[in-house]
Amino acid sequence: MAGRDLRTLFSSNDRSIAASEAFTNRQAQWRAVTAGLAEHVRHVTRADFDVEDLETPRRNILVFHGVGGIGKSTLSRKIEASLASSEHRPVQWESASHPEERTLPVRIDLARSAGVDFERVILIIRLAVASLGRPMPAFDLALRRYWEHNHPGEPIEDYLRRGGLLSRFGAAAALPQQMQSALSDVAQALILPGTVGSALGHGAGALIKALRERRQSVRALAGCSRLADLLEAEPDLEALSFYPHLLAWDLSRIPADKSALPVILLDTFEDTGDRTHRDFERLLQRIVWLMPNAFFVVTGRNRLQWAETSLEGQLDWTGPHAWPGLVSDTAQTGSGVSGHQILIGDFSPEDCEDYLARRLSRDGQPLIDEPVRRIIAERSHGLPLYLDLSVMRYLELRRGGGQPQVTDFDHDFPALISRTLSDLTADERHVLRSVSLLNAFSVSLATQAAGMDHDAPALRLTERPFIRESPSGVWPFHVHDLIRAAIRNADDGSDDRWSDQDWQRAAQRAFNALESQWRQDLRRDRTVLVGCLQQGLLLARDFHLDLDWLADAAFQYVKDSIWEPLALPAADATLSDGLQTAADALVETLSAIARRQHEHRERTAGRLSAVLASELLPDDLVELATFYLAKAQRDLGLSDDSRRGMQRVASADGRLASAARRGLAHLSRLSGDFPAAVEAAERLGWEGRHHRVLGDVWWVQGDIERATAAYLAARSEAEEHGAVGETAMSQAHLAFAASFTDPLRADDELDLADRLLSRTSLRSSEMTARIATLVHDAGLAPDVPDRAAVLLAEIDVSGISYAAAKLQLALCFHHAVLDAQDDLATEITRLRELTQSGDYAYYVEIAYFMAGLPLPEQTARAQWIDGERQTRERWRNLVETRRNHLGPAR
Repeated sequence: MAGRDLRTLFSSNDRSIAASEAFTNRQAQWRAVTAGLAEHVRHVTRADFDVEDLETPRRNILVFHGVGGIGKSTLSRKIEASLASSEHRPVQWESASHPEERTLPVRIDLARSAGVDFERVILIIRLAVASLGRPMPAFDLALRRYWEHNHPGEPIEDYLRRGGLLSRFGAAAALPQQMQSALSDVAQALILPGTVGSALGHGAGALIKALRERRQSVRALAGCSRLADLLEAEPDLEALSFYPHLLAWDLSRIPADKSALPVILLDTFEDTGDRTHRDFERLLQRIVWLMPNAFFVVTGRNRLQWAETSLEGQLDWTGPHAWPGLVSDTAQTGSGVSGHQILIGDFSPEDCEDYLARRLSRDGQPLIDEPVRRIIAERSHGLPLYLDLSVMRYLELRRGGGQPQVTDFDHDFPALISRTLSDLTADERHVLRSVSLLNAFSVSLATQAAGMDHDAPALRLTERPFIRESPSGVWPFHVHDLIRAAIRNADDGSDDRWSDQDWQRAAQRAFNALESQWRQDLRRDRTVLVGCLQQGLLLARDFHLDLDWLADAAFQYVKDSIWEPLALPAADATLSDGLQTAADALVETLSAIARRQHEHRERTAGRLSAVLASELLPDDLVELATFYLAKAQRDLGLSDDSRRGMQRVASADGRLASAARRGLAHLSRLSGDFPAAVEAAERLGWEGRHHRVLGDVWWVQGDIERATAAYLAARSEAEEHGAVGETAMSQAHLAFAASFTDPLRADDELDLADRLLSRTSLRSSEMTARIATLVHDAGLAPDVPDRAAVLLAEIDVSGISYAAAKLQLALCFHHAVLDAQDDLATEITRLRELTQSGDYAYYVEIAYFMAGLPLPEQTARAQWIDGERQTRERWRNLVETRRNHLGPAR
């Protein structure tokens, strides 16, 4: 504001420096609204404006976007009030060109906490229009039909009363009467008995027919060219989203001296969904497009992307032609109004640099050079106050006679703390410092972390503008990143500043509070576990706390085999100095275990080996690192190393002993000692995943029926125990086995596997499912080899050696079905190369069994459960059955 400009003016003797005004008291935003309204009125009052035109580009929307807590909702409420009555307009805001009595503003809060769904949005808009005192016949007919279909037996007035809409809108009570009037008119025009029931029940067909024939009796509605189609459509949510077209048509029929301009303010637009799921956003966009005679003001955290062609298919109307005012390069970061998207509040990095370039200038050129602008922007986290403080620091350094450098802005401003704390109570300041130790928090977690016995300070704190609310996470609140960094790192000159011991005690309180949150979660919510684990690990590492409950949480994390990434941003910095504490070692262990789904297994093995070499982990967590190192070694084909690791874990008889025994059973299986694998499986029980181990044995015997039964039992057992990862893993194996024999069943099993795996991060199981699709298509699809080549490249990146051999076996099956002897010989040679270590060498035998070929003398022999002859017959029968399925066309 003006004060900042005066400080800049009096900060230097250099009168050639120009300082532009960076912030205003929202006058610019109000001017954008009034200018947009004036432009809109000119457009809709033109003689050639057609409310039913669905192809003309839309300019009836204005967007204010910015970070949370900067006052967007306040701005939205103030705009609504100012348009409704001039007495509510701030004195510094100029009057709007459109008379207030000719404006019909209505604000809709789309925040999840407000519980507004699309149906409620439509009702709110219709209730606002009810103040005009006139029926909206086309819209009301369609809405009443929708209501009777979706809310049978529930009068609309009861719904409005229960939802608080009758009390909000003074004219709401008139809506049922207006709807009744429209229905009565239609019933009378068609000479139908009764009113509502006839017009919307068996009389709906008569009305639709009359509309299509444009009868004189329904001439008042016949002009609405799409009414019959909408009445004929199934009255579901999809149809409801097109009804605003009818409302726009009804509004256009009102005489000019009786009409008003609807101004619909959609606030908290970011809560309509994320950038992946746009279902609600698509419905809201239809309202904007289908009501070209209404004006929309959207406020939200994000710029609307409707003008981007990349969204084609996700939304109904996209691209710069459809929304010329929303094209990103016309958006304004200052007070200009040439674009229809205006940034307010915190800035994006690009906007920060743009602000700094314009804030101080000389002869039209930025005074602050580009590298300094970039570092200031990065450290600001978009906070306007930080940018302003950095500008003043720049001038202060410049007064010292030197040119300010990038290193001069590796700086935290104590002023951020003093300004943040200035109007907080002592209790609120205590809570704020406590929660600055956490990435996110709830009221209860904040209270526990602060060591208080009442929630009031935490509740008050959540209402402060520097506290962001993000309802999608485990805990809804977090401190603005820059404010949090300043509180943690800057010199705190306040009277109640904390000592190092205070911070250490607070860290221990927060650590204990996280334990309480996790252990008291009766639902055993996985997201709570991961959230507590992430924050607890960071606290333990940063403040050198004992691991305590983190060991239990770590074992719970690995138990379900889901492998969500653990966001531990400081991990790399710690590793640059080597592992120093047990917390460092546990962070690295869990990071390696989780990341192994996305890294080559050699990388996983190297990281876990380094952890074990550090000798920083307690004994039970040594078991954890050893087990997953052994798994990585097995995937890499290092069977002897893997066996030694599994044996150590099994001998320790700790929490992973059953899993290690399962690992030993797998090692017996991959060496071809199937009797030993079966014997081991019978002693494993649920903890050792006995059914899955047996399924892995049976399918290689060619006994697909027993294999699928075992995998099905494994999946059912996993479901009973609520083990999401194990359920998905068992289903992927079930789909693979079923793909050899029953294509129809395999289709269903593969679909289920895809759904279950989408909730996890199980790379090896995803590979199994994708190989299963190749087995399913063997002999049927000519592109099987090409698809296999693509998948093989991905397998090579992952380092999962057994998946490559399994894929090669699937190719052998494909060529055996087609009786392509040359191709089959080539694939067998490759398979022999992949299994030359001895692991999975029996895949070569199976390939010969499939082809009905005798085994070469040098081929290693597996210990088949039912003997070689019966195993050979089973595999040969699978090939013959697939050939018979193909028929003569083969």
